[in-house]
Amino acid sequence: MRADRPVALVTGSTSGIGEAIVRRFARDGFRVVVHSRASREAGLAIADELGGLYLQADLADDSAVDGVVPRVLDEYGQLDVLVNNAGISRPIPHDDLAAASAADWRRLLDVNLIAPWLLCTSALPALRDSPRPGGGSIVNVTSWAGVRPKGSSIPYAASKAALNHVTKLLAAALGPAVRVNAVAPGLVDTPMTRDWTELRRRWVETAPMRRPARPDDVADLVASLVANTYLTGEVIVLDGGLNLRQ
Repeated sequence: MRADRPVALVTGSTSGIGEAIVRRFARDGFRVVVHSRASREAGLAIADELGGLYLQADLADDSAVDGVVPRVLDEYGQLDVLVNNAGISRPIPHDDLAAASAADWRRLLDVNLIAPWLLCTSALPALRDSPRPGGGSIVNVTSWAGVRPKGSSIPYAASKAALNHVTKLLAAALGPAVRVNAVAPGLVDTPMTRDWTELRRRWVETAPMRRPARPDDVADLVASLVANTYLTGEVIVLDGGLNLRQ
């Protein structure tokens, strides 16, 4: 049995960007699936408030990833939108190559690249079956660091650059039934970035918009990509225009 409304799964959605996205989807009339690795109480509270479902899964664990979409389908019978928002970072100076261990590379790639791939693969039959205008939709939340030679570490930037390219490859392979796009934010004002004083100064002093993004800025762009029934294969940088000056 299908849900009474379209269904959107947003990974990493108990705070920051992900929370803003699920709240935006709920306002837009979706049934939402909230996900986190560890913040169970927050996830349950948000899902209860929005009339949705909460799932807990460690995206570094392939078997846990494999169970996510089946649980959504068991609950709602459909999946119309997948937003791969969850990600991890590991600050490592770019010139300190020895500090970026093989374990760092593997964990960043597991969570930031391989888990989204596995979720896309698992969700594909349901997304192809979506009755929404324009079909199913995937949005990958990547990073400005995947477009520019920046970021908290080279492994992190490489994982996001790879996800940007996978976005384009999937869009070419899956259209017209499923559209695939990416949002690549720069600095976003979240609890995690509150103490990033130097980056904040750069955005305030240099970016044309004179501020970091807010989570709602990202959520609005994700919602517009889902709503547009023609756009696919795009990686949209959301950095307040900083790329124009650096």
